[in-house]
Amino acid sequence: MPTSSSGTGQRPRSRAAAGLPALTADRIVSAATKLTAERGLDNWTLRELARAVEAYPAVIYHHVGDRDAVVNAVVDRVVGFLELPEERLPWQEWFTELLAGLRALLRTYPGCARRLALFGPSVKAASRSIDAGIGVLLAAGFGRESVLAYNLLLMTACQFVAMEDDRDGALALRIDNTEEYATYRARGDLPGMAELGAAMHDLMGDPDLAAGYYAQLYDYAVRRCLDGLAHRLGELREPDEPGLTAT
Repeated sequence: MPTSSSGTGQRPRSRAAAGLPALTADRIVSAATKLTAERGLDNWTLRELARAVEAYPAVIYHHVGDRDAVVNAVVDRVVGFLELPEERLPWQEWFTELLAGLRALLRTYPGCARRLALFGPSVKAASRSIDAGIGVLLAAGFGRESVLAYNLLLMTACQFVAMEDDRDGALALRIDNTEEYATYRARGDLPGMAELGAAMHDLMGDPDLAAGYYAQLYDYAVRRCLDGLAHRLGELREPDEPGLTAT
């Protein structure tokens, strides 16, 4: 926060007089993005952001708006960080690469995935990735279903990352559940629970396996979505084959 001038008891009349850089909307959003990386999108206040940029909360309102406005700007900033794969890649490889990068990005800024899953980014922030992604699907032959296919892939990715973010905040409960499930591994009368129990037992005994579990689950979900879309694309390409429809 601005401090009093030395020996006068009065506040400097400007940031320059206080030796502070000029405050802009971009600097505010950058500071909020940094706080999000450190604490998560939902775990900092506007007052804490004001302290980070050495200003009063009213200055934040003046340059950006209320906390929701700042949060929206942070999410848009994060979306802007997303790197797009090369256009020449086949559509499945293109989305495999895109969604791998998306998970890494969103896990760096906890809370953004949930916000994206619920509300999506602004049109301005998303137009680049949406145009590229839907364009890839159009070129592959999905036609009018390209928008549905794109939303399926992106929403699935964001929801899985959002759940992973939330699990980080409930680590003790997650460990307790894992231990309880592991006790079922020898239950011959419950083969499904026994299989799950064996998997949970393996996770508990292998820190590296446990650390990569949610990344593996994410990759599995992405691959199976792509498999399903590949099957659907086959239907769209052969609409006259018996038993297939293009609805």
